[in-house]
Amino acid sequence: MLQALNHLTLAVSNLPASITFWRDLLGLRLHAEWHTGAYLTCGDLWLCLSYDETRQFIPPQNSDYTHYAFSIAPEHVVTFTQKLQDAGVTVWKENKSEGESFYFLDPDGHKLEFHVGDLAARLAACRQQPYAGMVFTSA
Repeated sequence: MLQALNHLTLAVSNLPASITFWRDLLGLRLHAEWHTGAYLTCGDLWLCLSYDETRQFIPPQNSDYTHYAFSIAPEHVVTFTQKLQDAGVTVWKENKSEGESFYFLDPDGHKLEFHVGDLAARLAACRQQPYAGMVFTSA
């Protein structure tokens, strides 16, 4: 049986720029890098950046809703949002759901989010205002 998410691998078009983005701007820990890749971590999440010469920037309007959300403590939201805005990241969505969130793109157009809250908080909000057709399967 599956136990947890093991790692994410993201194809990148410019490995040095992606390492700088993920390590220096977002604060992930770099463990190893080589000519075509790098391993970083965010908490227990292992992230692999993999150079791919066919990877092209995907504008947010040309991609689906798939995105990767990272947890952030409430006391860091304002400072971290300002840091990303000062760095000129592209915002791809305004937050409309429970909990503070900031939605932004990495250099290759991967959709990212940082979010305050967890599944329990989201479910509690949904119990107050369920999405159309929402059915809860546990108490």
